Amino acid sequence: MSMQPASRTPADDDASTPTGGLDQRELEILEFESHWMQHVGAKEAAIRDRFALSPARYYQLLGALIDSPSALAHDPMLIKRLQRTRDARLSARGAPAPRTDG
Repeated sequence: MSMQPASRTPADDDASTPTGGLDQRELEILEFESHWMQHVGAKEAAIRDRFALSPARYYQLLGALIDSPSALAHDPMLIKRLQRTRDARLSARGAPAPRTDG
């Protein structure tokens, strides 16, 4: 009697990869955010230099990344801090904060 291998799920793939489903650029963005402590203008220049992205595109990617369960699993303290920062900025503008699970 031959046994069929169990079907794999995306969760299996996340558990089997050391990055938990994050690609190299996402890991670099998280690393960049975890060490960034300088002025906004200098940060925007560093974003252009390091990622070859406009700051607007970088922040779009970061916004999606901080809502990612994979990113939360990778560095929960950083992701929660970034979510709080984003929510505070939205609140200051009078916009409702996005819903996050977790």
